[in-house]
Order: sequence, then C-alpha cells, then structure tokens
Amino acid sequence: MVQKKQGKKKGKRNHADDEIPLLPDTNQIKEIRLKWLHNGKSRPDFAIEPSQGQESVWDFPRPPIIQPVRSELKVMRGDVLLAKTSRGVRVIETAGAPTYYFPPEDVKTAKFALGEQGSLCEWKGYSQPLLFNEDEVGWRYVRMFQAFSTLYLWPAFYPSMVDCFIDDKKVDAQPGGYYGGWVTDTLTGPIKGSPGSQGW
Repeated sequence: MVQKKQGKKKGKRNHADDEIPLLPDTNQIKEIRLKWLHNGKSRPDFAIEPSQGQESVWDFPRPPIIQPVRSELKVMRGDVLLAKTSRGVRVIETAGAPTYYFPPEDVKTAKFALGEQGSLCEWKGYSQPLLFNEDEVGWRYVRMFQAFSTLYLWPAFYPSMVDCFIDDKKVDAQPGGYYGGWVTDTLTGPIKGSPGSQGW
C-alpha cells in the first residue's frame, strides 16, 4: 500500500512529491509494541530526578511522538558539513535519548552512499543505512508505518560516528552503540543502551 503525499510546491521537487510505502499494522507488530513495560506515565524507582530545566527520559511517552525542534541542528564529519537545518524534528520515546531528523533538502545527500535495508522499528518502519566513506553514520526510513509517515526519507545521524550539534553545542552518543539518540546535559536517565537495559 502506498500513500500519495500532498503539498507539492510549484517549481521545487522534494520528498513531499514521492509515494510513501506504508507497512500494515499486523497483529505481530501490535504484540511487539505491547511488550514494553514502561510508557512514560510513571518513573521507575531507579530514575534520576530532573532538576529545573532538565527532562527525564522516563517522562517521554511510548508510543513515541514527533516534536518540532526550534534549535539549529548540524552534523559534521571532520571539517565536512553533512547536514544543517532549523526545521528539524526529534522523536522521543520512554527511556531513550531523543533522535533528531533532518528534512532531506537540508542534507548533503550527494555525500552519502546507501546501504542495504537495515532493521525494523515497530513504530516507524524499515530503515536504510547512510554511509559516508564506507562508515555507517546514519539512517533513514524507507518503508513506514502510517503514524510516522512524515519521517519518510528524513535522515538521522549517530553521534558516535559523526559530530552532532544543537545550537553549536556538541552532543554525546546514547550508551551502547546501537541507538542513535543525542545525549545533552538537559537529560536525566539512566538512558537505555547500557548492558541490561534492553527491556527498558
């Protein structure tokens, strides 16, 4: 099944003109979504209390949600600019650091090679790796569940592989190396990714 995206702009072609391959919400997918113990409605005893101006990853919801980002987002590899936007979004989900997504037109797509199909996220869809000099530095979703179809082909990046900035402040990588969350000093955890946290 595909969905035709609306909002074509005269004289400019972007991902809004593409058809989005949609995935069905099968019973198996619904069961996987229900396996999570935490959903952001209450913090576990081991959660760190946030100070004023901080946010706890244990207050983030599950199912995850998309939020607009007012700050400027930037991604560098050495002195090479890979992406820069003031129109990004973040996805927040219980226990994880936020992941940040860039409009495709604000990413230097010519600098990337595309890997084979990556993993399946039960909320968003199937991902495709983004490669820079043969290193997997990010991903984008190429087959979507309906609720996250607005992220179709929007790139995201691993802070463990490239330098990621929010308003020129460099972020840290989410623990463990698997997830692509951006960790800032405004977050309290513990954050999913360390050994023993897979079920969070």
